[in-house]
Formats: sequence, structure tokens, C-alpha cells
Amino acid sequence: MSVFKAYDIRGTYPDQIDATLARRIGRAFADFLGAGPFVVGRDMREMAPEIHNAVIEGILDGGADVIDIGLASTPQTYFAIGHLKAAGGMCVTASHNAKEYIGFKLCAQEAKPISADNGIKEIESMATQGQAPTPLAMRGVRSFVDTLGDYAKHVAQWANLARDVRIVSDAANGMAAHSFPAVLKEVPQIHHSGLYYELDGTFPNHEANPLKLSTLVDLQAYVVAQGAELGAAFDGDSDRCCFVDEKGRAIGNDIVTALVAREVLNTEPGAAIVYDLRSSWVLPQTVLAGGGRPTRERVGHSFLKAKMRAHDAPFGGELSGHYYFRDNWYADNSEIILLMVLNLVSRSDKPFSAMLDELMLYHSTGEVNFRVEDKQGAMNKLKEVFHDADSIDELDGVTISYGAVTAPGWWWVNVRASNTEPLLRMNIESDQKDQMVAMTKRVIEILGVEPIA
Repeated sequence: MSVFKAYDIRGTYPDQIDATLARRIGRAFADFLGAGPFVVGRDMREMAPEIHNAVIEGILDGGADVIDIGLASTPQTYFAIGHLKAAGGMCVTASHNAKEYIGFKLCAQEAKPISADNGIKEIESMATQGQAPTPLAMRGVRSFVDTLGDYAKHVAQWANLARDVRIVSDAANGMAAHSFPAVLKEVPQIHHSGLYYELDGTFPNHEANPLKLSTLVDLQAYVVAQGAELGAAFDGDSDRCCFVDEKGRAIGNDIVTALVAREVLNTEPGAAIVYDLRSSWVLPQTVLAGGGRPTRERVGHSFLKAKMRAHDAPFGGELSGHYYFRDNWYADNSEIILLMVLNLVSRSDKPFSAMLDELMLYHSTGEVNFRVEDKQGAMNKLKEVFHDADSIDELDGVTISYGAVTAPGWWWVNVRASNTEPLLRMNIESDQKDQMVAMTKRVIEILGVEPIA
């Protein structure tokens, strides 16, 4: 399987990605985008320094200058590209993947994502075919810039707390351990206790993927033990944030998007709010009630960012825990969403759980994964069985819906092929729990395989 994915480049080290391939990727990146300078940052994985240096050497071989920002979260890298007005850049990271993985998240100027639709396939061809090109006679120049302090000040602009707040968070030994303490220094009203804030690319405590409920167990207990107002869980490269309320309850990221969307629309009435099609129907309801324009998009950061730019949307969110901000070059940022949630908590006379209960109206499965060989065949079968649905669309996979949110008894299902893993993903929601359970059972029967535990 190719390491060149829909949204980034990712594979195991050293069998799939080694220093030789990294250097060729760097050269292909420089040849594809042309003149630099390009920002390059890296995460804390054990092989990251070697791969980081190799990809930089490849860029330099192509005659482009490099601004090396060293250890950096993905959001910090996005910031550096925009703030330093670079021609593009990349973060050397494998996000939430296990310790044996490494990869690259690529951007053009203003942190615009480079995906399979606009460059990764071309870079793959250039990096993997033929002999490695000879370095240009006039190689690029490498400079070193520390952007952490400026990044922290940039993020802190979103803080507008009405009082002091007490929170806990879990860095999962990932890059939040590098960036979030710097942000906290800029916002003294936040009283914080942290779990797993030692940078360690072997992830000794748990997988750095907060979408897996098993990784939240320690944080859930810690929230309650510390009497904190909420808990936040970061992923490996710190571009995603998931939330736990003061009772230790894990919260869906679509509910958090709806909560923050109401606040955004108070300051920008009529604005578009972009969300992915897996999100609860409460999200577009909330946006409409707030006078905004709910704008639905397929899953994937490159698609949501493009949609936000097209609609000048100030805010967007994905079920996966990515949250996007127009005033952050439309890029995702885990620490900005945390600050925006804390702003709301600090101004409310209700606990975080009560604020969320107002929006947690419906019943959903969350994302359920299946290993299915013929993914398109499985989706076609669902369309055949549910041919009498009120709506069937194929924006991303297939979404089948019965009824409308204005009348009781509605339900919908989305089934789509993952863009990052060899899986089929399912989400089901209904206003009635028994119907959600029944339709989940029915869809699983149609798919003919049991979900992955």
C-alpha cells in the first residue's frame, strides 16, 4: 500500500519511509512548489530528527531555502508558514499513529493543504520514479527560527475568560506537551493540571488518539479526582482536541462545534459554519437557530478548509476533533478550540455538562469501523435495500435518511470508505434510541461483517 495518502504521506519506518525516500520527497516538494522558503517542523517520534533532516536536505537539493523550526506541533507549523509568509512547508509527523509510523503533512502558502487532489499524487510520482535527481549547483540555505513564543501569543488572542477556570488535560506524550504549556503562560486565568506531559514518541501510556474512548479512561478519572471544570485530550501532533465534562463524560466533537458555533454567530450573524456530514443533525439546527448558514461538506481537512475559504466561514468543525478558524489561516488548532470552550464556561452560570445537555438531544452510534473488502459493493447494497429512503446522497460514501428533524421518528446513516485506513466507517443517528439501536443492527446485517472492537 502506498504511503502517499489522501491528506498526507504516512508509513512505517524504516521499511516504508526511510531517510532516502524522505530526501526524495523533499526534493519533489521543492520541485513541485518552486521557489521557497519552506517551513519544516517535526514531532517527537524517535526517527523524526533523522527524517526531518533528510527531507530538508532534499528541499535544499532543489535550490529552495528552508526555515527549520525544529520541534513543533502541526498547528505551530501551520502558524509558522502563515506568520513567516513562507511559500509553504510541512510537519514531519504521523499524527496519532503508533510509534513505528512517520510521515509528512504538506502545505502551500498560507497553510493551504496539499492533498491527493492538488499535489500529493504528483509528488509521489516525482519522488518514486526514476533515479534521484542531482542536487542543483545553487543549493538552498537552511536557517533556524524559534516560533513557539510567537505561536503562543497568537493562540492566546482567542482567550476572553470572565473568570479563572480549572482544567485538566492529557497530552498523550505528544506535541501538546511542547506547545500547550507555552500557551498557558500567556493565559494565567487557566489553572491546569496535566497527564502525560513528557515528550515520548514511544507513547508509553496510551495511544495518542482521543477518538478511541479507551484512551480517555485516565483523563475521565483525573477530571473527577481534581474537581476540574472539564478535561481536554490531545492527539499525537496536537491538531485535534476531544473533551470530557466535569462528570468524566466523553463529549462528541459535533456537539462542541454546535456549542461554539452559537458564540461565533453572536459576533458574526449570518456567517457560514462548515461541518462534516457525519455530524449530528443538532448542529445545522443550532446554526440555523443562531441565524447562520449551515454548510455541509465531505470528511477531510482539505475539503473543509476549501469550503470555508469559499464561504468566508469563520469557524468549522469535524467529528474527528479538528476545528478550523478563518483567522488562523483557516487551519485547525486544538488549543484555540479549547480556549473558546473555556471562554463559554467562564461566562456561564451552568457547569459544562449542563451546557452540553442542551445540545445532546439525539442518539448516535459514533463512528463504527468495519473491515470490508468490497467497500463500494457494500455501499451499493445499502442503497438497494433502502431505495425508498427520503434522501440518498453520495457527497462522501452514501448517506441515507428517513424523515425530517421537524417530525419524530427520523434516522440517518452514513457509510464511507476511510481516506486514511483500509476501513469502512459507519455513523447512525436518530431522535429515538430504540430506533437507532434497531437500525444499527439492520445495517450491520446488510454489511455482513461485525464491527471492529
